[in-house]
Amino acid sequence: MTLDSFVYEALPMRVVFGAGSIGHLPEEARRLTLRRVLVLSTPDQRELAERASDLLGDTAVGVFDRARMHVPRETVIAAEGSAEKLGADGCVAIGGGSTIGLGKALALRLGLPVLAVPTTYAGSEMTPIWGITDNARKQTGRDRSVLPRTVVYDPELTLSLPVAISATSGLNAVAHAVEALYAPDGSPVITAMAEQGVRDLAAALPAIGKHPSDPTARTAALRGAWLCGACLGATAMGLHHKLCHVLGGKLDLPHAETHSIVLPHVAAFNLPAVPRARAALARALHDDDPVAALKSLARGLGAPLRLSELGVRESDLRAVIDEVLTGPYANPRPVGRAELEQLLAEAL
Repeated sequence: MTLDSFVYEALPMRVVFGAGSIGHLPEEARRLTLRRVLVLSTPDQRELAERASDLLGDTAVGVFDRARMHVPRETVIAAEGSAEKLGADGCVAIGGGSTIGLGKALALRLGLPVLAVPTTYAGSEMTPIWGITDNARKQTGRDRSVLPRTVVYDPELTLSLPVAISATSGLNAVAHAVEALYAPDGSPVITAMAEQGVRDLAAALPAIGKHPSDPTARTAALRGAWLCGACLGATAMGLHHKLCHVLGGKLDLPHAETHSIVLPHVAAFNLPAVPRARAALARALHDDDPVAALKSLARGLGAPLRLSELGVRESDLRAVIDEVLTGPYANPRPVGRAELEQLLAEAL
């Protein structure tokens, strides 16, 4: 990528943003000509899913509340069964990355259009990236058919999001932007979005830690997550995402926490090879040492800092490294077994 020679292709995405935007669900469903909508959620978000169903009225034909982290294949099959039994012609995915990931799986396998209502800062709603885990192996891919047709961002739905989840899902979003800064298919447009997304989240997350119900901070964090997610949707994933996908799928680790732990280690490895990305991140974080700033941000938020805190053992790492090397992602620095062993030992 250079500043005067690049390719940028915008994804076809409608965004409805603002406090109270969940009230637009019926209108957005009509816009997509949906008549029989299945509402998706995790068990913990059942009440919110029921609220969405009530807003949709007769357009909602049911609630499937069994979305799970890493989108297990058996969960997808169960959701498919519900959608087919109810004759669903679309779905509303309300919640975090697990629920939106399930919606994408239904779009991929059944062709159902997705209307997403994110309640965390994961950013998955802005990407055509899908993932399904089967036998402890997470398969991912890109397909525009899984891209949500409309995303409704309502900061009021995040006011009760626990600080710990806010922190790790926000750092997960930051990771999307960091990798976009050195992606081989990046552009000045992506750099600007990534820089602003990181700046928004780096300012908003500590404010949320102090005042969880601050609507200004919640709005800024959701806006930052939108920008960071859009960066991921428009660029190739690198070493960070490959490591997190393998760690999560193989060891069943919590998605956002894994991202927040791995991020500074991969950044320390890659940024020396991409000075322009390092400079953009330094500007966004207002720190000449962006890696130290990322670590400080995570520490200040009380996010986990070591993979061992998630139960990972040294003996787990060999199988992780083997799988990463089997299907590597594009990366600005060559990475082999020795580099992965050192990086993961430090993250452990």
